[in-house]
Amino acid sequence: MPIQINAKPVDINKRRIINGADADVMQLYPMRHTFAWEAYNVGNANHWLPTEIGMQKDIEQWRSKTVLTEDERKAFETVLGFFTTADSIAANNVVLALYRHVTSPEVRMYLLRQGYEEAIHTHSYQYIVESLGLDESKIFNMYREVEAIYNKDNLVLSLNEGIFDPAFKTGTFENDQKFLENWAVFALVMEGIFFYSSFAVMFGFQRQNKMVGAAEQIQYIMRDESQHLNFGINIVNAIKEEQPELWTKEFQDHLVDIIRRAVVLEYTFAKEVFPTGIFGMNAAGFKQYIEYIADRRLERVGLPLQYNVENPFPWMSEAIDISKEKNFFETRVTEYKIGGQLEW
Repeated sequence: MPIQINAKPVDINKRRIINGADADVMQLYPMRHTFAWEAYNVGNANHWLPTEIGMQKDIEQWRSKTVLTEDERKAFETVLGFFTTADSIAANNVVLALYRHVTSPEVRMYLLRQGYEEAIHTHSYQYIVESLGLDESKIFNMYREVEAIYNKDNLVLSLNEGIFDPAFKTGTFENDQKFLENWAVFALVMEGIFFYSSFAVMFGFQRQNKMVGAAEQIQYIMRDESQHLNFGINIVNAIKEEQPELWTKEFQDHLVDIIRRAVVLEYTFAKEVFPTGIFGMNAAGFKQYIEYIADRRLERVGLPLQYNVENPFPWMSEAIDISKEKNFFETRVTEYKIGGQLEW
């Protein structure tokens, strides 16, 4: 629809995540979804690039015959193999699926920032692979060769198929509910569950003072992904408020079922990839940790807890907290800021 001359100012009450008014231009004001604008500003303040982080110590340790065990090498490569595909799926979902249906300008602003961050993450994996001289084809093709990775990716892709269809449009009950399902799966499952056993492994390396450059990059990625997760949860809750008819009992049960399936896939991945455990973390610990974080995701969108377990890896909370100074000559200062304070 062409822009009309002398059209009435946009009514904030008509702003919606989807199916809203005035989606033709990126006209930010009047702003309704302030959480998106705040997330955009936090993302800008938290900007980083992988090439700022030194990899020399990692290179020396990877080349050494004694520093890393074979189990540790396999775990490191497998985690990278999962990450490379996962961030590609996330980027495609933002750019090719979500963005074109969103009618909130401030939400669109953050999605542009999020898409860029997914590109930085992929850059980071390439930087690690190239620095260590790993086999690129092996790492970046692992989702086709490791069943536990394939199964996780396939769950997300199979559920997201609908809104990638060029003919898909929001505006009907069925399609709006499908759109909401996509964002819930994208945030709660892909970014909220499927990354987390791999994060735990990488921070296990960090706690052992091994592969610290790669682990620091993963730490920054986890900070970004936590912001993506929080944003996605805000989106789900905003759509629930704007279109409460979508949040049926059947739909809620459906989401709980998806999350339960995702939990099984994630701890199966951990069990198959790290069968003898790693850094003191065993299969039982991974299972409990994934169940614990799944409950946290369910709780944030008002769905019933399923597991009621304690966090077996409390040190993971410390790994997320990177707003502390480090030795400048060992690595970059993690309180690096651009235009604002480093905050979650």
